[in-house]
Amino acid sequence: MSETDLTPRIGEYITTTMVGESVRTYVPRDLPPIPPIDMQSLSNLVSDAMLALGRLDGVRSVAPDTSLFLYMYVRKEALLSSQIEGTQSTLSDLLLYENEQTPGAPIDDVEEVSTYVAALDHGLKRMEDGFPLSMRLMREMHGILLSTGRGSTKLPGEFRQSQNWIGGTRPGNALFVPPPPGAVLDLMTNLETFLHAEDELPIIVKAGIAHLQFETIHPFLDGNGRLGRLLITLYLCSEGILEEPLLYLSLYLKTHRKTYYQLLNEVRDHGRWEVWLEFFLLGVKEVAEQANAAAKRISNIFEADAQKISNLKRAAMMARKVHEVMRQRPIVTIALITELCDTTVPTATSALRNLEKLGVVLEVTGKERGRIYAYTEYLEVLDEGTDPIH
Repeated sequence: MSETDLTPRIGEYITTTMVGESVRTYVPRDLPPIPPIDMQSLSNLVSDAMLALGRLDGVRSVAPDTSLFLYMYVRKEALLSSQIEGTQSTLSDLLLYENEQTPGAPIDDVEEVSTYVAALDHGLKRMEDGFPLSMRLMREMHGILLSTGRGSTKLPGEFRQSQNWIGGTRPGNALFVPPPPGAVLDLMTNLETFLHAEDELPIIVKAGIAHLQFETIHPFLDGNGRLGRLLITLYLCSEGILEEPLLYLSLYLKTHRKTYYQLLNEVRDHGRWEVWLEFFLLGVKEVAEQANAAAKRISNIFEADAQKISNLKRAAMMARKVHEVMRQRPIVTIALITELCDTTVPTATSALRNLEKLGVVLEVTGKERGRIYAYTEYLEVLDEGTDPIH
């Protein structure tokens, strides 16, 4: 690839004046990249990534209930994606918030994670009903993503009508200034056309290209990073590469965020799409393998704990019901168990205490009132890699 002239791939800088200072905005080239992507250099990585995705999709035959794993995995991704943007929430904070308990992190941070979950759920439901992955769907999801909290004043659900920037205190000292607002609609129209075009590029490669182009366009005033990461998995689901939305790259991008930002600029300034795609495909393979391994570990935990519960004899029936609830809600209160298991407070309390004696759950407050029980071993698997970025 080194002998190929990549200058046709490089976007142009448009200099404008904003608030009395000169600002260089970057407008990327339309997709697909010209000259075409060198697929020969990427073919082995594409094969490895697709093999890992196939194994991940096979989790449905291993996990006792994929919906439970999916429920929690989506929340982990929401958390990681929001942490990249600077929120300080933990997984426990989100689960406490969803149980109407007080989280340890600022409420705005936790709401930000919660709306991510809602946006993803909306996108998947719309696609299940036959609605295409499109600009309209992206705007709908963005509207949900920014429905509350810090971004709620930044045109939720609408493409930006003013200039945004990344890093710095103003466009004049920013690290990167995306295209001017007047260019956004045409660029997003081209991106949508590229997603649905019938061409020779593998879907997984198109997902990587689309993600970077979306991040470069930065079509919204806020929430671009989170929506851009969502776009990857939604596209793979829409094209039938994944049956369930089990692939999320936020842990990989969070871990390698310095390289990630460097490679965005490699494409923008030098047209080196292949270098970015190598990184992206390695990430898909790594994350798919991690998710596959996590699903198997969680299945083993559920199975081992179900075996412990079966030894409770008469008390086993209610303990089993509570265990089933805690597969989906790893943090619960006695009141919540009473409601979800349709039982009495004493019966719920007794069942939780039995599970605690078995080492399945742990009471985490140390209080007599307002006790909170956590499914600790399950949470430990989900918690891996979710420490906030300080």
